[in-house]
Amino acid sequence: MSLAYPRRQRQLENLVQKLGLPKEAPIQWHLLDLALTHPTVSESANYEQLEFVGDAVVRLVAAIVLWEHYPDCPVGDFAAIRSVLVSDRILAQLAREYGLELYLLVAGSATADKVGQESRLADAFEAVLGALYLSTSNLNLIRPWLDPHFKQLAAEIRLDPARLNYKAALQEWTQAQFKVLPEYRVVEVTQPHRNQERFLAEVWLHGKQLGNGKGRSIKAAEQAAAKVAFLSISNPEQP
Repeated sequence: MSLAYPRRQRQLENLVQKLGLPKEAPIQWHLLDLALTHPTVSESANYEQLEFVGDAVVRLVAAIVLWEHYPDCPVGDFAAIRSVLVSDRILAQLAREYGLELYLLVAGSATADKVGQESRLADAFEAVLGALYLSTSNLNLIRPWLDPHFKQLAAEIRLDPARLNYKAALQEWTQAQFKVLPEYRVVEVTQPHRNQERFLAEVWLHGKQLGNGKGRSIKAAEQAAAKVAFLSISNPEQP
C-alpha cells in the first residue's frame, strides 16, 4: 500500500530505485517512511525501533558475507572485520553514497548539527535495513545491493594494517611510542556546494604536524589527516 502523501511516496520510490530494487518490490512503505523519520520530528513515530532491528540485520549480513567469501578466516578476524563494517563511520559512508540525507526527515536544532550527522545517517541506514527486512521477513531486499559493498570493504580491510580506521591505528602508535594521544585541529572551510568537503583537519604530535586532510564531516576530516600521518610513519622512506 502506498503512502497517503504522494510527494513522500515518490521520494521513497526514488530511494528504492537508487538501491537497485525493482518497482514491484514488496516494500511496506509506511515502515520505510518511519525509518527515515528522526526523533526530532516525532517522539513516538520515528526510526528508533527499526534501527534496533536493523542493527541486528546489518551484523547478520556482514557475518554471512564474511562466512561465504572467507571460509578459512579465523573467528577473531571475522569479529574484527565485522566491527569495522558495521561501524557508524562505514554505515554513514554507505548512507551518503545513496544520498540518504536527502530523504531523512529532521527537525529542530538537529538540522544544524553537523557534528552529529554521521551518527544520524548511520542510525537511519540501520533503520532502513530494519524496514526492508520486516517488509519480507528475509534478506531478499537487502543482500543484492549491500553484499557488494561489504565484499569490497572486507577485502580492503583485510589488506589494510589499520583496518580502515586510521585514527585508532595512529592513536595506538602514539601511545605505544610516546604514551600520549595525537592532537587534532579542525577548521571549517568556506561553505561548499553539496557533497563537497567542508572541513580541514590537522593532526599534531609534540608540536609537529604529522598530516592533514579534508572531509565532509569533522570525523571524516580527522580520518583523512590520520591516514596521511599513519602512512607516513608506516613508510618513513617514502617521500
